[in-house]
Amino acid sequence: MSELTLKSLVFLLFGALAVLLPAASAAAQSQEKPTVVTVNYALSYFAERLGGSDIDVVFPVPDGVDPSFWRPGISDISSIQGADLIVLNGAGFANWTARASLPRSRIVDTSRGFEDRFIATETVTHSHGPDGEHSHAGTASFTWLDQEQAILQARAIADALSQRGLVEPDMIDSRLAVLVEDLLTMDAAAERLRPLAEGKVLVATHPRYQYLARAYGLDIRSLEWEAGAAPDADQLAELETLVVETNARILLWEAQPPEPARAAIRGLGLAEIVFPTLAAAPEGSEYTQRLRLALDELSAALNAVDG
Repeated sequence: MSELTLKSLVFLLFGALAVLLPAASAAAQSQEKPTVVTVNYALSYFAERLGGSDIDVVFPVPDGVDPSFWRPGISDISSIQGADLIVLNGAGFANWTARASLPRSRIVDTSRGFEDRFIATETVTHSHGPDGEHSHAGTASFTWLDQEQAILQARAIADALSQRGLVEPDMIDSRLAVLVEDLLTMDAAAERLRPLAEGKVLVATHPRYQYLARAYGLDIRSLEWEAGAAPDADQLAELETLVVETNARILLWEAQPPEPARAAIRGLGLAEIVFPTLAAAPEGSEYTQRLRLALDELSAALNAVDG
């Protein structure tokens, strides 16, 4: 091999290394990014807002599955165990977390700081949808629908990210301040429902709005309908009886039902809106956008009905 050819080969090798090494370095940095696993969309949203691009947030529940009753498989549990932080809701939400072997040092229970404010409920066992038979345990678990509690849960995530060194404390503080401001805006919008709701009964298709009702002065009675499904004749008869007994004026759908189902509700003389609980990700929007839309629609419905 000539000297010229050897020099050319060396030049090409060094050139290739110059291209490959930065790419390898970037890939390594990407792999080193801390992983944060959450049990519902609301907490996932808070974690993403707080961690920004410094962390990878994983919400492992498949689309179309109720996060309250999701049962992770062995491979899911293994992946979750390897996370740098596991963000739980507490209050009985995602009860698989009480049975799984999770590393306690990497768990944050975001509602632990206000356990004295949990709402006790009757235990109801029933079966509907692909999740099969399940129980609504004796604690209401959709805690973040009270925006003051949502702020406490966001603070718990921020503290955990900071204390474990997953995000720089200064970055956490600035991001938390912005998130809290947004949640306070939601709280103020929800608070404006209070005078509009006085003396009016609402019906919800599922018992998941207890903290929303308590926080903002709403009288909400609950059914046991499957989220997003059309009610059958017996369920419609049950609703009609409840309307007669309570003079209910508005129905809250937990998820978007078929249009004929919505028409049937309007046929009973009820205003009806879709008010997602945000345990699962809303389609086409994020937490504050979808919550504000639901609050605005509920405000309009309350304004439209007589006291």
